Amino acid sequence: MNAAALRSYLSSEGKLGPGSLIPFPQLAERTGPENVPTGVAEIDALTGGLPRGSLTEICGPASSGRTSLLLSVMAVAAARGEVCALVDTCDAFDPESAIAAGMDLQKLLWVRCGKAERGCAPFAHRRESARLNPSLGMKQKPLAQDDPLRRVEQALRAADLLLSAGGFGLVVLDLGDVPHRIARRVPLTTWFRFRRAVEHTPAVLVVLEQEPCAGSCSSLVLRLEPAGARCVPQADKPAPPHARLLDGLEIAAQVVRSRVPPARPARPAATRFCAQAKWRIA
Repeated sequence: MNAAALRSYLSSEGKLGPGSLIPFPQLAERTGPENVPTGVAEIDALTGGLPRGSLTEICGPASSGRTSLLLSVMAVAAARGEVCALVDTCDAFDPESAIAAGMDLQKLLWVRCGKAERGCAPFAHRRESARLNPSLGMKQKPLAQDDPLRRVEQALRAADLLLSAGGFGLVVLDLGDVPHRIARRVPLTTWFRFRRAVEHTPAVLVVLEQEPCAGSCSSLVLRLEPAGARCVPQADKPAPPHARLLDGLEIAAQVVRSRVPPARPARPAATRFCAQAKWRIA
């Protein structure tokens, strides 16, 4: 059936009302999601910012600058007056580092899923015999209180509730200290549901992890890698020739995948920036 026949059939059946058919030239151009800055000029120039209403993955190993970038994103969002939510799977969030990065903690909802005194070290040594439920990454049999998968389960439930509730400008799911062999067991249907929950909302959903896990559900995948240390000489006081003062870490950033307009180069783009931390001497 061609277009004219289809139009005639629908008109005869009374299924077409006034204005139901719009000529193609009159169709409004679909605009892409709004991008928000990260607070790191190099990353903003590379990615164009983080898209609202989309899932963004920031991945990288330890000391890759992912936490520094996350704190910057949260600080910028709080400075815009938006409320942020952080689902902290391994209880690794440091409020003092966030304050040093300019974060207003009054704008932050901190959901702690782990235990501070135990950290995530047991992850590497725990058994993974149980299977994840296809619906939410849940095990099919009861989990022990300190089972590492239980924390992932809690984190996924918390993120699900926060996205369903709405009202947040930024929702962060921190799986950065969860081994990839556990994080990758989260079913794709969970990521798909997260993407649908945040779609058409002003919220930015960021997942921090070691390797990408969300597959095609993520609109932007950014990989960070450590690229060396940046040191400054101690000019104000005598020091041995080999002594150096650590000023920060050189971080290499690469866009693995981007579906955010404007279209990005076909080849993965990369840049470098410096992640600096403020140390406090006890």
